Amino acid sequence: MEKRKIDLVLLISVISLSLIGLMMVYSASNVVAEAKYGDSVHYLIRQLFFLIIGYILMLFIINVNIIKYQKYVLTVFLICFALLLLVLIPGIGTARGGARSWISIGNFSIQPSEFMKLGLIGLYAKYLGAHYQDLKKLKNFLLLFSFAIVVFLLIMLQPDFGTGLVIVLSAALLIYLSGVPVKYFVVILTIGLFGAAFLILSAPYRIQRIMAFVNPWEDPLGSGFQGIQSLFAITPGGFFGHGFNKSMQKHFFLPEPQNDFIFAILLEEFGLIGGLIVLLLYFIIFYRSIIIALSVEDHFLKFLVLGISISLAVQVGINVSVVIGLLPVTGITLPLFSYGGSSLVLTLSSLAIIVSASKHRNYDFK
Repeated sequence: MEKRKIDLVLLISVISLSLIGLMMVYSASNVVAEAKYGDSVHYLIRQLFFLIIGYILMLFIINVNIIKYQKYVLTVFLICFALLLLVLIPGIGTARGGARSWISIGNFSIQPSEFMKLGLIGLYAKYLGAHYQDLKKLKNFLLLFSFAIVVFLLIMLQPDFGTGLVIVLSAALLIYLSGVPVKYFVVILTIGLFGAAFLILSAPYRIQRIMAFVNPWEDPLGSGFQGIQSLFAITPGGFFGHGFNKSMQKHFFLPEPQNDFIFAILLEEFGLIGGLIVLLLYFIIFYRSIIIALSVEDHFLKFLVLGISISLAVQVGINVSVVIGLLPVTGITLPLFSYGGSSLVLTLSSLAIIVSASKHRNYDFK
């Protein structure tokens, strides 16, 4: 089949979101950066550096035949797995906020769990692409899900419940959409609910987050603080917001506003209209990605694009739900928006794979 041109609508949406995200990183972080580092553009410069790296990787990925990636998925997965092990070793792994999730390299650091998202999706895509007609066997289902569970348990040793949750949910949805019988998921869901309950009960801070979600005003200066401050940012924003760089909550009311709760700052400064525009761009990316997944003939490519799309949708859905108070605080970042080099580079690279895959579309294929 003759290759088509890349999906420009998808590419423009990705670039637009990343640039808006860069703008919001500056707006959300400049007050904190000035107080902490004496430089209001500290976070902006670092995010811009990783954005440029991400764009370079995007350009490279878009111009290669992404189907050839299939040969390297196992190697990539094993490298990501080794990094997850290394991050647990004192002296190599760096702890932040109570979680040993980073490996420091000079003035910068990488978060291996972010790269494992793509590593696991690639491994799944290769297996599903080769065995998509043989997925009704229980042993194949157990084999597939066991990879996600092992990765989840390894990430929980850091601990990083948010990233682990995204990986497990994305893996479960991808396996389900590949055609595995629903009855298998009923069993796994039951086990998963008991497992989640155990994880919550085994960590007091998780119980506090659940209680803060149910009634944040019971402990407004403790476990309920972030949720309350997020709502204080959203509510005054109204339809059109206060304007760029005019957030009040970033003045040391909302902790780390450039990270998990950057969407709250967006709603405060640009209102409901600004939030809906950003969500529309996310929807365009997800919609175009699903169309690409359905229209490529290569089964590896189909499941790879589908897995990346699902992971992005899960992460965006959870982050936005936390910010507006529909879910407890989980520590999940907003892709292309939240400050963080590993997440930004990984997200841009993943979406570049989808853009590259768009060259293999065949809309006559059923």
